[in-house]
Amino acid sequence: MNEIVKTSNKSKALANSKSRSLKEKETVYEQVYVTIYVHNQLFGIPVESVKDILVPEKIANIPLAPKEIAGAINLRGRIVTVVDVRTRLGLPPKEDDNIICTTVELGHELYSLKVDKVGAVIPLTFDKIEKNPSTLHPRWRSISAGVVRLKEELMIVLDIESLLNFTK
Repeated sequence: MNEIVKTSNKSKALANSKSRSLKEKETVYEQVYVTIYVHNQLFGIPVESVKDILVPEKIANIPLAPKEIAGAINLRGRIVTVVDVRTRLGLPPKEDDNIICTTVELGHELYSLKVDKVGAVIPLTFDKIEKNPSTLHPRWRSISAGVVRLKEELMIVLDIESLLNFTK
């Protein structure tokens, strides 16, 4: 036998509200990072900022450019500024000639970040990102969006906009 049960709009709204709040609590927000190493330090770049990973054939010198600017490359017909991340972070130059770059986009401009090596692509939930420790060097703190404790190392989340702000 079919039975019709009449409920008030108020109880339906309450039931829907409870259902929505349970779903919202189950939602976990995640960010995927491309990891890079500079001077044995792990950094993470949000994957949506990364446009390419490449080994440049030739980096052209840019006269009178700031010391952090390693030069420029031609990437599929676009002129791309190459930023030496080691120099930008106040680190000593790399000893070998192996160059790898991670190309990022900021404000419709491409920048290729000259790094020591590229690591893995890792997904992380936002709750894993912690505030910068007070012991982090001020120069590094200025380009960090937080840190993540991984099993064997600490990853600094790069704030690309701050890293590429040469007016500071």
